[in-house]
Amino acid sequence: MVSAEHDGLGSDKRQATEHYRELLTYVKSAVTRNYSEKSIDNMLNFIEKGADNPAAVQCIEQFYSLTLQCFQSTNNERLWLKTNIKLAKLLLDRKDYHAVARKLRELHKVCQKEDGTDDPSKGTYSLEIYALEIQMYSETRNNNQLKALYQKALKVRSAVPHPKIQGVIRECGGKMHMSEENWNSAQIDFFEAFRNYDEAGDLRRIQVLKYLLLVTMLMKSDINPFDSQETKPYKNDPRIAAMTDLVDAYQRDDIYKYEDVLQKNTDLLADPFIAENIDEVTRNMRTKGVLKLIAPYTRMRLAWIADRLRISEPEAQDIVSYLIVDGRVQGRIDEHSGTVEIESRGDAERAKAIESMAEAVGSLYAAIFKDAEGFRVAGGDMTGAGFSDSLGDYGHPDRARRSGRGVPRRGGLKNMLSMGMH
Repeated sequence: MVSAEHDGLGSDKRQATEHYRELLTYVKSAVTRNYSEKSIDNMLNFIEKGADNPAAVQCIEQFYSLTLQCFQSTNNERLWLKTNIKLAKLLLDRKDYHAVARKLRELHKVCQKEDGTDDPSKGTYSLEIYALEIQMYSETRNNNQLKALYQKALKVRSAVPHPKIQGVIRECGGKMHMSEENWNSAQIDFFEAFRNYDEAGDLRRIQVLKYLLLVTMLMKSDINPFDSQETKPYKNDPRIAAMTDLVDAYQRDDIYKYEDVLQKNTDLLADPFIAENIDEVTRNMRTKGVLKLIAPYTRMRLAWIADRLRISEPEAQDIVSYLIVDGRVQGRIDEHSGTVEIESRGDAERAKAIESMAEAVGSLYAAIFKDAEGFRVAGGDMTGAGFSDSLGDYGHPDRARRSGRGVPRRGGLKNMLSMGMH
């Protein structure tokens, strides 16, 4: 029964291939070039949707082969290019990178002039080819080739590409910058990718918006990513609700809410790119949690830290060790007893205060006995009337009364010292 069913499916595909071969004969004379181009493009798009098994893929390859032969014989270079680009996309979806590389080399040659430079008249096709090649290098983690090609693609000015093509280039650029921990450039590229996908009406915009929220946390930014006009309509979109909750918890330093969102939305980690980078965000979040937790204490157990943050004890030790090495915590870990001891800064602060006081006393001495008049007496005689004369009216209570200045209060010497300083 199964064999008969497969034979029936194979027979259908063979018949479809023969009908398609016959249909292509009308391209040469029976219909206009634009009509044939649109019709064939629609048919190829339709059969690609059914490429869910090896037999269907083989049938699609036959369709593409027949199409390319037809357009080559009719010198329809534009449709030949478009069909080959579609075939390259199909090969890329199948992860057949060797076949993709061969096809892209062939396409590059067609879009170049004799001197090897890009033909400006084929700029739109060149950019599509670059986008496919960038995707291939992004998937194979070939960042050296990716970076060079990414910069080259951004410099193409002779093309009017579809927004989706620009979205692909920018998305891959954002992932490249993320791998280099260049968060600012990644944010710019993901935002541009989202904007282009949104303009094209491509559903990829939702996933890229998640990447934009992810990089916002890695940047440790307090800026709300939904403040922009382009992203604001998606603020309450249920498809990104989990990611939005994560950003909110991160910006409020709410470690419990953050962990709770991750546990309840395990589907977030279904995307390999998010799964790869969310660990860095989680580590940052836990590091901030440890700093807040240990701030009031000078001695604590690692098990207590782990229990409060709902992590394992080795993870707690790893975070505290990182903070000590980074200089953000002054202390040491006693692995034998499993405790953390924070060095008190009180002694250092007191020593610094005493040093500042000593410097102030030195400055006071210089102001009174060196730079200012202080107790200096004319002629150097500090006995009897000489001393009192130097004090003027302040040295004789009777004179002070007569002059109306009043009798000096207790502590007058301190006041005079103060006057000598000023």
